[in-house]
Amino acid sequence: MRHTGARHIVDALVAHGVDRVFCVPGESYLPVLDALHDVSDKIQLIACRMEAGAANMAEAHGKLTGRPGVCMVTRGPGATHASVGVHTAQQDSTPMLLLIGQVATGDKGREAFQEVDYAAFFGPLAKWAVELDDATRAHEIIGRAFATALQGRMGPVAIALPENMLAADVENDTAPVRAPARSGLDPQVLAEIAALLGRARKPVLILGGSGWDDASLADIRTFAEGADLPAVLSFRRKDLLDNDHPNFAGDLGLGPNPKLIARLREADLLLTVGARLGENPTQGYTLFTRAETAEKLVHIHAGAEELGRVWPARLAAVADVRSAAATLATLKIAGDWAPWRTEARADYEAWTKPIAVTGAVNLSEIVAHIVEATPKDTIFTNGAGNYAAWLHRFVRHRAFRTQLAPTSGAMGYGVPAAIAAKLAHPEREVIAFAGDGCFLMTGQELATAVQYGVNVVIIVVDNGSYGTIRMHQERQFPGRVSATDLRNPDFAAFARSFGAWAGTVEKTADFASVFAEARTAGRPALIHIKTDVEDISPGRTIAMLRAGG
Repeated sequence: MRHTGARHIVDALVAHGVDRVFCVPGESYLPVLDALHDVSDKIQLIACRMEAGAANMAEAHGKLTGRPGVCMVTRGPGATHASVGVHTAQQDSTPMLLLIGQVATGDKGREAFQEVDYAAFFGPLAKWAVELDDATRAHEIIGRAFATALQGRMGPVAIALPENMLAADVENDTAPVRAPARSGLDPQVLAEIAALLGRARKPVLILGGSGWDDASLADIRTFAEGADLPAVLSFRRKDLLDNDHPNFAGDLGLGPNPKLIARLREADLLLTVGARLGENPTQGYTLFTRAETAEKLVHIHAGAEELGRVWPARLAAVADVRSAAATLATLKIAGDWAPWRTEARADYEAWTKPIAVTGAVNLSEIVAHIVEATPKDTIFTNGAGNYAAWLHRFVRHRAFRTQLAPTSGAMGYGVPAAIAAKLAHPEREVIAFAGDGCFLMTGQELATAVQYGVNVVIIVVDNGSYGTIRMHQERQFPGRVSATDLRNPDFAAFARSFGAWAGTVEKTADFASVFAEARTAGRPALIHIKTDVEDISPGRTIAMLRAGG
């Protein structure tokens, strides 16, 4: 059947099960927008207010569903704004497609209006970057994009769409859609894992990465329970195991439990499934030495390029997490390390109890109240900043896919991620945390939430500072504050101007009633919490930092 290139692209998206696309419209891909109008019963089109917001929504959709989130932007500034979401998807191993309008092929190389070489620009950021140069190959390129995004280590794909390719009237080459390829553990590898566990005295299971589903998590839980292993979750992967589970021993990342760090250094076997063991989980690559991992690391990852990239392993295997978990669940290991696991759990329990602060607002108590007041499947989102340390330490994730947070450390992620999550799961509560600096990077997406009736609750933690940078500034240059103070608007008034409900909290005792109103407002809601910058992070004040603490 003959169609325009744009229609074939949209047909390919439908064939691959895409049901939602996030965009900022542009004239460079108007034919695609027109083709989407014909399939509005199959694909919901969400118009956002800035390309970074749209890309973050697509990334969050991919992270939440396990299927590529799709973002469409115009050329030049649209694509460069969206690059932050592509970078997050790459570092977070999230399947995602970015479709970009492009100048006509005949105008390439002339520095035409908003012209960019997207293969060169996105090549280092994406798993694959390509330009469609033959409209008859639209289905082929989209099919390869889905396969690339989903196979091996998952990641983003950027596709540039020249105007003349979209307008071309062509007969397209279609093919049935098939499931992505998978890789599994060799039986000999499984036997070696069993032997290593049999000799271990202080083993630890480390989980991370992407590609997990309910079945694979049930399998890995069966394995952890049967072997009585303490399970540690990688940076911002805290929802892979119910945090109330007796085998859960904590998570790795920024500001982790010092006792957990000591325990991992003491461990004699590190069975790692899915996690890359990147900079943040390994505390700036200082948690282990390469000599240590060569003796005690078993590293299972879907991407062969990740194995041995930083850490030499005692045993390395290429396998996706679903196949690996199913295979590990068949092992019968009678572990003799119950006290080791019990002590690890006790350390976590103590670490997550609310702590004292100097100011009128105690975020540890507020987070504890939120966890107590909300259902187990509540989705929490956040961007980057010291405010997130309170969330990560004191929230107990009790169900899978309840944490959406960027391992890339991207500010501005929480609000668009919350919108994407609520669109995907309108029946679930979704709570976004954002710092004052973080919120204003994508806060305009409140307009998107109101326009589409996406009733998220946004909590803005306002300490009048770029808190993370201030913390490091005080460590390295005590008392010399430079470029980290912020003068903020009245965030509650800002939210009301969009038509959202809003409230303000200035002391801990006021939070519960305001939060209850926000949850039942029947529209997007924002809570402006004014905190003291002195409480710069959990258990640490600026005075302590200046004193060398």
